[in-house]
Amino acid sequence: MRSDEDEDRRQFTEYFAARREKVRRTAYLICGDWHWADDLTQAAFIRLATAWRRIRDPQALDAFVRTCLVRAYLAETRRVWRRRERTVAELPELAGVDDAAESVARRLLFERALGQVPPRQRVTLVCRFYQGLDVAETAAVLGCSEGTVKSQTARGLAALRRVLGDAIEPPAELVGVREGTA
Repeated sequence: MRSDEDEDRRQFTEYFAARREKVRRTAYLICGDWHWADDLTQAAFIRLATAWRRIRDPQALDAFVRTCLVRAYLAETRRVWRRRERTVAELPELAGVDDAAESVARRLLFERALGQVPPRQRVTLVCRFYQGLDVAETAAVLGCSEGTVKSQTARGLAALRRVLGDAIEPPAELVGVREGTA
C-alpha cells in the first residue's frame, strides 16, 4: 500500500512540475493578475491532488485541471469583495517607443482590454483562442451548451472590439495560438 502512495505522489509531482507554468499563464489570461493567477493555479492543483487516484485516464488530466481552474475563477468572481477590488494599473503614455517596447505595450493594452470583458466571456475567449479548444470542448469545461459558448464568444469579441476600437489588433501570441506553442 505504501508503494502505491509513493508512486501516486511521484506521478503527481512530475505532472505538477511539467504543467504548472502553462496552467499559471492560462490563469493569468483569465484573471489578469499574477497573484490571483497563482492562487487559482494552486486551487486547481489542490483539487487535482485530492482527485488523483480517481482519474483513470491520464489524458484527462489537462482537461480536469482546466475545468478546476475555470470553476475556481468563476467562483471567485462571484465574491462581493472581488468585484469591488480592481488591481489593474493604468498604462503610461506611449510616445517614441521602439518595436520591442511597442509590441509589449500592445500586448499589455490587449490584456487590459481583456480584463474589462465580463468573467464568463473572458474565460470563453481564453479557452477558445488561447488554449485552442473547439466549441464542444469549451462547453464541457464551462459546463454549458455549445450555443452558450458561441454567444459568449461573440459577445466577448464584441466587448473587446468596443474597448480596443481600431487602436490595435490583438497580439498573435494571445489570440489564435494554441497553448502548447505560445
